[in-house]
Amino acid sequence: MVGEFLKGVKAVERVMSELSKIQCQRRPLVVVLGPTAVGKSRVAVQVAKHFGTEVLTADSRQVYRGMDLGTDKPSVDERQGVPHRLIDLADPDEAFNAGCYRRAALAELDRLYASKRLPLVGGGTGLYIRALVHGLCPAPQADQSLRAELKKLSEEQGRDRLYAELVKADPDAAARVHPNDEPKIIRALEVHRLTGLPMSAAHRQHGFREAPFTTLLIGLQRPKEELYRRIEERIDWQLAHGMVKETRSLLERGYGRHLGAMKGLGYRHVAAYAAGEYDEAEMVRLFKRDTRRFAKRQMTWFRTEPGIHWMSIGKDETSELTSRRVVSCIEQFLGNVESGAHSIAMQPAGMKEESV
Repeated sequence: MVGEFLKGVKAVERVMSELSKIQCQRRPLVVVLGPTAVGKSRVAVQVAKHFGTEVLTADSRQVYRGMDLGTDKPSVDERQGVPHRLIDLADPDEAFNAGCYRRAALAELDRLYASKRLPLVGGGTGLYIRALVHGLCPAPQADQSLRAELKKLSEEQGRDRLYAELVKADPDAAARVHPNDEPKIIRALEVHRLTGLPMSAAHRQHGFREAPFTTLLIGLQRPKEELYRRIEERIDWQLAHGMVKETRSLLERGYGRHLGAMKGLGYRHVAAYAAGEYDEAEMVRLFKRDTRRFAKRQMTWFRTEPGIHWMSIGKDETSELTSRRVVSCIEQFLGNVESGAHSIAMQPAGMKEESV
């Protein structure tokens, strides 16, 4: 009965509503977030069509040009005429971080507010979302010579040597960084060497307490078994539709395996397979295993973020129904913004969840 009902739900209707003067002044911002493969992209497109707006992507991999299949970047058909911003911003060998993302995103938000349109962010990179919603703590810009020195130290003495230095210099930061996450280890050491202070102290002082927007955070989640099934099906689709070819093309263009962009999920596995380090079956196994683990880490991050309104997606629930539920939540939010009332998103809500 439930399955038949869900199949009969109509698509979200388009309303093309403009923000009022009061709403624009209060700078409403809607973020649809969740783990990889949960279904954010399709829902975001349908919600954007309803409100006559655009999708601002918050994905640290989709910012790279030429990395399409492996990052699950929506195709032209999947975008359904909805403009997608904050993708294809850099080449794979260009440095890009949360600060770069925030600057680009703020410019897009100002443009949307000027045209009285609701900004809609969709993505799963928690740091990018946090940086946009709550700002970034002041820290020195990257010092390329120092980074090269630390990188060389890692290559000559091992990543464990770098991590041990971080444990000594900034134990709080070390506790939050995986011992294999070399870029974050190098950044924390860079800040400590440049300032003489631990980066964790700067984070505590900043507290991510900036509130430049009136924000609604909507989190999408599925049962673990269902999410893992979707992850594996998506990987099978990516590999069947040319991800190996895409990775080989990137390598042939000179984007080596040492680049941060090429260490992303899928690309590092396919590159190792192309180099003969393991066979195809092992490549697929590791790709799926590491993506499941990544989804788990995403949810661990989001559980520490206050104010997320969680929606559980039923097994047989269509994206149209999920979109209608999200639209209803946004309309309530905009009404509260107009009246000045506190919405569910303006107060810390932890893991508050709306059931199907």
